[in-house]
Parts: sequence; structure tokens; C-alpha cells
Amino acid sequence: MTISSSLNAGVAGLNANATRLATISDNISNSSTYGYKRADAEFHSLVINGSAGYAAGGVRTTTTRYIDERGPLVTTGNSTDIAVTGRGMVPVTEAVALDNGADLPMFLMTTGSFRPDENGVLTTETGMVLMGWPANPDGTIPPYPRDTVAGLQPVQVGINQFEGDPTTRMELGVNLPATETEAGSTGGPLDISVEYFGNLGTSETLTATFTPTVPATGSSNEWTMVLTDSASGGAVVGEYTLTFDDSRANGGTLQAVTTVSGGAYDPATGALSVTTAGGPIDITIGAPGDPGGLTQLSNSFAPTAITKDGSPVGNLVGVEIDSDGFVHAVYDIGFTRTIYQIPLVDVPNPNGLTPLDNQAYQISPDSGSFFLWDAGDGPTGSLLGYAREESATDVAAELTELIQTQRAYSSNAKIIQTVDEMLQETTNIKR
Repeated sequence: MTISSSLNAGVAGLNANATRLATISDNISNSSTYGYKRADAEFHSLVINGSAGYAAGGVRTTTTRYIDERGPLVTTGNSTDIAVTGRGMVPVTEAVALDNGADLPMFLMTTGSFRPDENGVLTTETGMVLMGWPANPDGTIPPYPRDTVAGLQPVQVGINQFEGDPTTRMELGVNLPATETEAGSTGGPLDISVEYFGNLGTSETLTATFTPTVPATGSSNEWTMVLTDSASGGAVVGEYTLTFDDSRANGGTLQAVTTVSGGAYDPATGALSVTTAGGPIDITIGAPGDPGGLTQLSNSFAPTAITKDGSPVGNLVGVEIDSDGFVHAVYDIGFTRTIYQIPLVDVPNPNGLTPLDNQAYQISPDSGSFFLWDAGDGPTGSLLGYAREESATDVAAELTELIQTQRAYSSNAKIIQTVDEMLQETTNIKR
């Protein structure tokens, strides 16, 4: 009977609008929730084909959460507040899973406020732990598989942790007096000391002593450079014979370097390597014809450019995350070191992810398989520190839909009321 189908259609309309009301309620209540993705209820008609006349089929609903929609970004004062600018999500796990000793489950988030817990693990207030690939001791990231979570570990920073930054490179620019290689000069040695930092963070001294070769007549333009290491008790770690050019075109620059002991001199790079007690150090003294390294001009002995890397032992004071997903430990002496890399997880259908509490999502058959990208590579966006992603809810639009839903619900209720009155009238006819 068509009047009964009208009643069914009215009830279906009430259920459909109740579902829409539920999504609107969720959206509005989470309008201030960082990283919230809005939900929507779509209506679909039901058609019943009958031979006895038209029958109302009613309506059904499907709900969708638009995970691929992004809310506006806002800046914060916390360096480990992060947001993804574009496609992709950061991998996280649950803090409660860290104590289980089993494989850590992977969840996804587009934004989060991560702070060190009592163990230095970057965790949100809701217990989601940031995951990343650990770096090698030298700060490089080894190759990890991109289609599995096997290489991911909780990002852990040791606040109040000491770290050394040993010296590995040094540039030695010194001018030697040309008058000292002339016949009749005193031929006394000249030395210069440079501080360096060993593998254990200790301050040591590398001393370069230059002794001129004094000829019987004319000028030799030749020096002997001896490198001694304080960490080795003043032992010689390298000895080299330096010959300088006296031509008009390249006068005063290195012409040739002969290795007596120590690491070989490379004329292409102008560098030599010595092994100190604090570790090997590459020393650049200049290539032949290079006016920026060791020179022999005039009658003055003076350093022109002495630079080195490394620093004394520092205390970890903070952590920063750059746009490429690298987590840098910042020390109070000014140097930084890469300790993790946070990849971005991408799936073919982000809206097919399974939504969980606390703005987290999980891989599902509908989302497709995941792949771990470097931030900024492939289809993924970049990571932004000191930032959070706001809710994707448009409150004004949701209030408009709320009014529409209320009116539609009332209209469907009116249908049921009308059908009830008509059925009552039919009953009265029988009486």
C-alpha cells in the first residue's frame, strides 16, 4: 500500500537527518580541535519498483570523513609542534605499546604537539609517540625500507645529555717571510699553534713549525713544515718540504709539497691528512698557485686565515625539526647534530584510512598500501616546525547545514504525522 511506503520513507528521512545531525554535531564540537577532519553525510535515494503503483523508497546515507582536507596552519612557540604542509602524514605509535616489547603499531597524524616525556620520548598529551629513522653517529641517515615500519623507532632525545664535536677539518693560511730563505738569514724556526677538539671532546693543540732552508747564495724559497700533536706528548704527526714559486705570475704561492712523513699531500685539493691522538684531521694548506693557503711574501710571519670545525663538549638544550623532516639536536655551544629523520607516509586513498581517537588514523584496505617518503619528495609536502594545523571545520557552513537539517527533520516528522492522521481516517471509515 503506497500510504505505508510513505510512512517508511518518512522514518527513513528521520534516520537520515539524524545521521547528518550527528556529523554536524561532531564538526561543530571539534571546531577548535587541532588536526580535526570534518565528516559529512551524503543522502542517496532508494527506489522501489512495484506493479501496484508508485511506492516511496525513502533515503539512505553514507558518511565520509575528508581526511585529505587540510585546515589552516598557525604558529606556536614549541619547536616540536609540527604540521604537514601538503600531502602525507607523520608516523606515530601509542605510548602504551612501548612497554610491550613487540612490534610497534603505526598510526598516522597530520599535526601534533610533541614534547619529551620522562624518558625523553617525544609524546603528545594524548599518548601518541612520534616515530622516525635513527641517524648514524655522524649524523647521516642509513638506507631504510620504504614499505615497512621495521626501521621506525620512537624519537627520543636525551635532555641534559653531553655530546662532543671532534675536529675533522682545518684550513691553515699562513704567510712565511721570504727574507728568511735568503743567504745570510738567521734560519730560526717559526711556529703557530691551533686548538682542535679530540674524539673525547678534549681541547688539544696542533703546532706547525716552519724552518727555512738557508742557502749559501741566493734564495732557496724552501721550508720544512713539522706538525706536532700535544695529545701525543708533542710527537711529530707529519713533516713536509714546502717549495714556493718565485715567478712573476705566481710569486709567493706554493709550487710543490714533498711528503716526508704523515699523510700524503693532494695537489688537486691542497689538503693533507694527519693522524692525531684525538683522531684524523684533514688540513688544507692550499693547492699549487693558490694565493689562499700558505704563502711566502715579504718579511712578515702572520696567520692569514685559520679555520676549523669541531667544538668543545656541549649540553643538549633543545630539538628542532626542519622542513625535510630531519630532527636536529641543538647544543649550548652552538653546534647541531642530526639524530632522526621523520618520513611522511602516503597512501593512494587518504579518505579510506580508519579514523581513531585523538586525530589519528590507521591503514585500511580502503586506503591502500603505504609508502614512506622523504619530506618534500614525491607527492608529499614538507614538515613545518613551530606550527599546528587547525580544524578543517567551517563553523558558518555547519550552522547553515544545521538549520537545513532541522527543517528537513521537521518535514519528515510532518510526513509521519500526516500518514498517521490518514490511517486514522481510514480506520474511521470502517466504523
